[in-house]
Amino acid sequence: MLLVATFKIRPVVLEDVEQLNGLMLRYIVDFYKGKTPEGTKLEDHIKHLLASDEAGTQFVAETDDGRLAAFATLYFSFSTTRVQKIAILNDLFVDAEFRGAGLGEKLFQHVLDYTKNEGYAYMSWQTAIDNTSAQALYKKMGGKNINSEWIHYEIEHH
Repeated sequence: MLLVATFKIRPVVLEDVEQLNGLMLRYIVDFYKGKTPEGTKLEDHIKHLLASDEAGTQFVAETDDGRLAAFATLYFSFSTTRVQKIAILNDLFVDAEFRGAGLGEKLFQHVLDYTKNEGYAYMSWQTAIDNTSAQALYKKMGGKNINSEWIHYEIEHH
C-alpha cells in the first residue's frame, strides 16, 4: 500500500519526457505485454503530443518527491453528428508501486473535468474485458458500458 499522501496532477512538460518514457514502457511492456517500441519512437510520440494541441494531451500524477506515479493520454477527434470536438481516453495507468491509494480515480476525474471544461462533447474509452479493476473504477466514476449498435473494426499493419 502506498504511503505517499499527496499527488500533483498536471499536464506533461518537456522535462517529464525521460521519466514518462520509462513509465509508458512499463505500461506497454509490463502491463500489456507488448513489444518495446523501436528506437526513439515512444519519446518522439510524447514530444509530438507536447507540440500539438490538436493531436492530444497527456497528464501525469507526480509524487511529493518528483516521481511520476501515473499518466493519462487523451487523443482528440471530432463528432460530425454533434458538430463538436470529442476526447478519447486512450491510456490511464498507475504504476504498480502507487496502486491502492485512489490515484486512478483522481487522475480519471482530472481528465474528465478537463474535457468538460474545454468544451468536448464527451470522453470515450475502452478497456480489456479481463481488466475488472479498471471496469470497477469506470463504473464507480459514472462510466456506462455502451453496447451500441456499432461494430468495432480495425486492420492491423505489421
